[in-house]
Amino acid sequence: MAGARAAIRYAKALLSLASDQNSAEAVNKDMKLIAETIADNKELSDMLHSPVVSSSDKKAVVLEVFKTSNKLTINLVDTLVDNNRINILGYVASKYNDLFEASKGVQIATVTTAVALSADLKKQVLAKAKELTGKKVEVENIIDESILGGFILRIGDVQYNASVANQLNKLKQEFTLN
Repeated sequence: MAGARAAIRYAKALLSLASDQNSAEAVNKDMKLIAETIADNKELSDMLHSPVVSSSDKKAVVLEVFKTSNKLTINLVDTLVDNNRINILGYVASKYNDLFEASKGVQIATVTTAVALSADLKKQVLAKAKELTGKKVEVENIIDESILGGFILRIGDVQYNASVANQLNKLKQEFTLN
């Protein structure tokens, strides 16, 4: 993604500033809301990435949508607008959440399944992920019907793909090579 490195830098700077002002938790709540809203709202995402919409209009929309935000969050929006980087706001918010969780010693385990995880299965995934990482783990379940069955577990940079779609692709490759 274009701007990924810049987004990480903005997120690190914001976390450092928020930590210094003892408002990292409040900013984290803002960043979670921003990341989820932009990811769930295609129109908002398209508007932020549109070269036709002026930066001042983008800023006005973002400040209106997130008007209850912390002062540091509003300052981030101002900075992104000033630097013509408002289009990476969602990615900055996502990276901030990751950095904040990591600073608290919490690891995020992303489990992609074809159907929602049951409570019992979620507990098993939590236990296994905690055993693998040695850290406190939170499980995020993503539902993707295209994997057909099984699961894809991602913890940090490590991914274990036990999906039916992946196994079918491996079989397909074996048959085409022979």
